Amino acid sequence: MPKKKIKNSVTRRFKITKTGKVLFAHQNAGHLKKAKSNRNKRRNKIAGVLPQMFAKKIKKLLGSL
Repeated sequence: MPKKKIKNSVTRRFKITKTGKVLFAHQNAGHLKKAKSNRNKRRNKIAGVLPQMFAKKIKKLLGSL
């Protein structure tokens, strides 16, 4: 049986924790920070957790399901 291919773009964008949660980096954190509030800049540093519905799809693309 052939091996399942992993989507490389997904491996760069998401990380799976030991407990199975899927983490992602927030958008709008790259540049033009002068116009953004300190609250937004602070919140963008922290990795977000995907909802279960989307996490299932990402795990499938990563070949961990």
